[in-house]
Amino acid sequence: MKGIAGRAVKPAIAARDRYFLQGSAWREPIGAASDEFQAFVARARLPLGAALSSVAAMTDAHSAGILPCQSIDELIAREAITSQTPFDIDQVQPASLDLRLGARCWRVRASFLPGRHRRVLERLSDVAMHELDLTQGAVLEKGCVYIAEIQERLALPHNIAARGNPKSSTGRVDVFVRLLTDNSRAFDDVEAGYDGPLFIEIAPQTFSVLVRAGTRLNQLRLKRGEPAKLSIRSVGVDLSPGVVGFRGRRHAGVIDLDREDGHDPRDFWEPLETRHGELLLDPGEFYILASKDDIEIPALEAAEMTPIDPSVGEFRVHYAGFFDPGFGTEEAGAVGSKGVLEVRSHETPFLLEDGQTVARLVYEPLTARPVRLYGEGGSHYQRQGLKLSKHFKAWR
Repeated sequence: MKGIAGRAVKPAIAARDRYFLQGSAWREPIGAASDEFQAFVARARLPLGAALSSVAAMTDAHSAGILPCQSIDELIAREAITSQTPFDIDQVQPASLDLRLGARCWRVRASFLPGRHRRVLERLSDVAMHELDLTQGAVLEKGCVYIAEIQERLALPHNIAARGNPKSSTGRVDVFVRLLTDNSRAFDDVEAGYDGPLFIEIAPQTFSVLVRAGTRLNQLRLKRGEPAKLSIRSVGVDLSPGVVGFRGRRHAGVIDLDREDGHDPRDFWEPLETRHGELLLDPGEFYILASKDDIEIPALEAAEMTPIDPSVGEFRVHYAGFFDPGFGTEEAGAVGSKGVLEVRSHETPFLLEDGQTVARLVYEPLTARPVRLYGEGGSHYQRQGLKLSKHFKAWR
């Protein structure tokens, strides 16, 4: 089955056009749900109850919020989200969609935004230095900037917008990534009703990395309307006596971003200890630290940690800002989960103190309860304390 511009989409719903929406539910012209209709739902990877309720979340005029996983599945089923290759079974998270690198990547001499009435590929011709074939794998060098195609493509409804963000594993190895769309005037933000391709800007900072077509570096959170800010929580840093974090080694080897538990952390990181509850951040260095308090994201909410707040210090905190519903909750069996903080100091040295506020966590509502919570299908970061990315073996 082909999607937009002949791109392959998840094989599924040849019978889709025989079904229709009545109110908030999928219906058959002949009445009750038949075996064929239930097969349609199964191929769409939606539980039957979710198929009958997820559309309601997107059609209720009084519902504004982050879309849960079943609504993302619904968008895939309706071909509002398509892909060059079949979707992976674990690609849809409780309140976000993992995005995968496509086949082509360009080393560029400068970052850019296409601006109104210009496409990304048109602007690439002005800044591209050479092209890389990611089907064979390629090393992206630290200190360089790249633009790559994303396999997924959007044809969003007029009332659905989106926002990109690095995945946690990407931020923890100091790879700075941003989402690009045609005609965009801002990174990461996707306007409601956007119809077009997706691209990603990749800028490794501390480590050079090996990537391939299919590597997941960022994720997409979709929303209806303008969700209310339910609460804003200050996040403090834990600098209790003992090992409090890690600092990236500047001249380490290459990290294979598709290889889990495959790297000795001592080759890439230096452990940091404190005795007096203080840590001096050196300009240009990259640190992994942990939050002082546990973090909990209720099942009907999602959160984003603001990437920088000038009022709390001269440093950037948490490249990968999305927290999905269920993180750190008793319901998901994960009480005691910390937030791992990716920290980079700017122009001046900065002295952190134990418990000092380093970021803000903003909570927003979901349009519906997700049918699965964070960590239910397995996660490297549920119930985490101070923890490096999944690419590294346990520190011993």
